[in-house]
Amino acid sequence: MMKRKSIFLLLATILIAISCNKENKHIEITEVNLHQVIDRVSDVMVHDIFSPPVASRIFAYPNIAAYEIISIKNPQYKSLSGQLTDLKPIPKPNPEKPVNFRLAALIAHIEISKSLIFSEERIEVYRDSLYKIWKSTNEEEFDASKIYAMQVTEHIKSWINKDNYKETRTMPKFTVKSDEPGRWQPTPPSYMDGIEPHWNKIRPFVLKTADQFKPIPPPEFSMEEGSQFHKELMEVYNVKMGMNEKGDDSEELAIAQFWDCNPYVTVTRGHLMFATKKITPGAHWMGITKIVCIKDNADFDRAVYAYTKTSIAIADGFISSFDEKYRSNLIRPETLINKYIDENWKPVLQTPPFPEYTSAHSVVSGAAAIALADVFGDNFSFKDDTEISYGLPIRSFNSFDEASAEAAISRLYGGIHYRTAIEVGLDQGQKLGDYVIESLEMDLSKNKLVKN
Repeated sequence: MMKRKSIFLLLATILIAISCNKENKHIEITEVNLHQVIDRVSDVMVHDIFSPPVASRIFAYPNIAAYEIISIKNPQYKSLSGQLTDLKPIPKPNPEKPVNFRLAALIAHIEISKSLIFSEERIEVYRDSLYKIWKSTNEEEFDASKIYAMQVTEHIKSWINKDNYKETRTMPKFTVKSDEPGRWQPTPPSYMDGIEPHWNKIRPFVLKTADQFKPIPPPEFSMEEGSQFHKELMEVYNVKMGMNEKGDDSEELAIAQFWDCNPYVTVTRGHLMFATKKITPGAHWMGITKIVCIKDNADFDRAVYAYTKTSIAIADGFISSFDEKYRSNLIRPETLINKYIDENWKPVLQTPPFPEYTSAHSVVSGAAAIALADVFGDNFSFKDDTEISYGLPIRSFNSFDEASAEAAISRLYGGIHYRTAIEVGLDQGQKLGDYVIESLEMDLSKNKLVKN
């Protein structure tokens, strides 16, 4: 009897020891976890078919929330409160609680992402599986981190709710005036209304006003042979004709397809019309950010920093570009070519449903490239495999500038933009990107390097 009792006490002691060790085990959060969360959110965004401007907003806020939390713990990174428009300091954590700041940052990222997409259940299932693992690893640490993350989440949500997004959902649709030559018209095959005509009313993150980087006007509309506008229209037409002669091996075709990033592509088969889902320009540059973070061996905090700075530049880039789009309200090449040159002509890429000038992809690519170069350096080479899931091969770049230039010219090869919209748009984005990095003080280690 005594022997059995001794064995029982021994087993009980072992179980208690195991339980204590389990409770005290630290929840390890790495940059891999962050990349996986952003990938999962991107997949849901593709499923939900968000417009490029709206998608940029969805990327920016969760990254900012995560960044603000790591800046509490890591003295290398400075809070964005007082630097981003209307952003106030986040709540301070309870010093008596075992808050895991990286875990709290990731939880806040997930929770804010969930609040901004449509298919919340897709994020909830993924979130709950992570919560179960973390809770079983260290319940006390998980609970403390989650409580703090939710405090920050509510704080950031309050800030989000004042950015005018909800108000723009009920504003009037864009009015098409067909009697004015040169004005934008809906394009095939779905002839959608112009999307996000009020995006310039969204509160910017760093920009003082939506028109702060207002570009020069586009060439004056003219179908007169020899005019600047007509020359650029014919260039779009002739580039496509040249690509047709080269066939499927055309490098221009490969570039156009690689940087398509149009979530609104519709396919018509007989009497049926359906959408083929793709990532947005912002999602492509978030993918590039992940690629270079991995190559750079960036840890969790540095990866959050890179995602945050890049997503802010992209989001303000869309505000700047769409401000100009609905001011100049320029007609797309496809509309004019079909009307005046060749009624059967089709661009390589499907024309997006909004005015032509400036090229938003050019603007945000220019801005993103500047932000990434500020984090990782000007001549950072990388292999971009972002589009592999869409059946497209890897493309290699020697720098972010080279990638942004290719993204921009892809719009000419795709037949959806005139040259001026591309070149002016890229310049617009680069100037905006410079302004973002000059305005935001984030990585304080850079200040030490400058002083030394």
